Amino acid sequence: MDDFTPKSDFLRVLRERGYVHQCSDWAGLDAKAASGDLVAYIGFDCTAPSLHVGSLVQIMLLSWLQATGGKPIALMGGGTTRVGDPSGKDESRKLLSVEQIEVNKAGINKVFARFMRFGEGKTDAVMPDNAEWLTKLNYVDFLRDVGRHFSVNRMLSMDSVKLRLERDQELSFLEFNYMCLQSYDFVELNKRYGCLLQMGGSDQWGNIVMGADLGRRLGAPQLYALTSPLITTASGAKMGKTAAGAVWLDADMCRPYDYWQFWRNAEDSDVERFLKLFTRMPLGEIARLAALAGVEINEAKKTLATEATALLHGREAAEQAAETARLTFEQGLAAETLPSVEIPAAEFNAGLGALSAFVRAGLVASTGEARRQIRGGGLRVNDEALMDEKATINRDALRDGAVKLSLGRKKHVLLRPA
Repeated sequence: MDDFTPKSDFLRVLRERGYVHQCSDWAGLDAKAASGDLVAYIGFDCTAPSLHVGSLVQIMLLSWLQATGGKPIALMGGGTTRVGDPSGKDESRKLLSVEQIEVNKAGINKVFARFMRFGEGKTDAVMPDNAEWLTKLNYVDFLRDVGRHFSVNRMLSMDSVKLRLERDQELSFLEFNYMCLQSYDFVELNKRYGCLLQMGGSDQWGNIVMGADLGRRLGAPQLYALTSPLITTASGAKMGKTAAGAVWLDADMCRPYDYWQFWRNAEDSDVERFLKLFTRMPLGEIARLAALAGVEINEAKKTLATEATALLHGREAAEQAAETARLTFEQGLAAETLPSVEIPAAEFNAGLGALSAFVRAGLVASTGEARRQIRGGGLRVNDEALMDEKATINRDALRDGAVKLSLGRKKHVLLRPA
């Protein structure tokens, strides 16, 4: 809504920084946010042991809500993960055991403490699990009291359902129920916490609006919906995906240095947008950096990388990653703080296949990809191009106790004998 000027800090920040795609009622939500009583939630299903960069916009939405005086709820989907969200999926999601869901939930929990404050205070974040109420539902009672408010005609018109059917992809009855459970979550959180707003990605709009409508039918106060845009890079790639896989928010799954490099490698035309979305830098400073041109835009990219990494991994880790990159790229040194992988000494002594070494270092996904990189001149050992697919790496290649493996100009790993 271009002609709407928010009075609340919350919606003003979201509008200025590019977080909003759709909102069900700008004026009503703005008034609630300005009153200081806004409680909002976003749900996160526990499908993996960590979240990745694709979830970062949602985490930032909750973080900005707290920063502007609201109360965030990071809802863990311990219950809905057992069903599977069909949104944006071409096929049914693999069903996980309850034990695996709990392991994943524990891993996901660690991320949020970096971005918001948890506790018992008015604006302190909380992290309930929808398994608390969904697993206790009586199916017949749920159908009678809640299911009767859902129109199958409307559910069939939802993009998450319609796209699957149009592509002749199977949609299980289990997945078809997902939107009912998500809607029920909204009503339950309103009862428990006074939650009035559900936020999510643009693909969740239909589900969120359906939850607000269910609340109206069940006598809840007016509930609101707000979605963020789908974030893609300037070249159209999906955010958070690289050739090597997902960019995880867990340091054990994506090292701080690799995370820093991900942001450093942003396309020029993405820098301003990413600074607004993925850092807390003032808009005036972002505008100054965005105005840089030519090779100077690299300074803006380094700032983006350091500030985004500091939010997740802390300032010390971010600055260490920046210094490692400076030593590696500007001085050509094999910095001791580069990511390293240990290989059993016996393998080093016998001679480790170079293709296998690059796979184990995490620089390529397979030996086939390593061969393709060699043909394109993309792999280097100790800064020298690797030309022979049958080459081996042994102790003769050690420099100061490590072998430096490189993919392109920006990805490096030290291989060390254990």
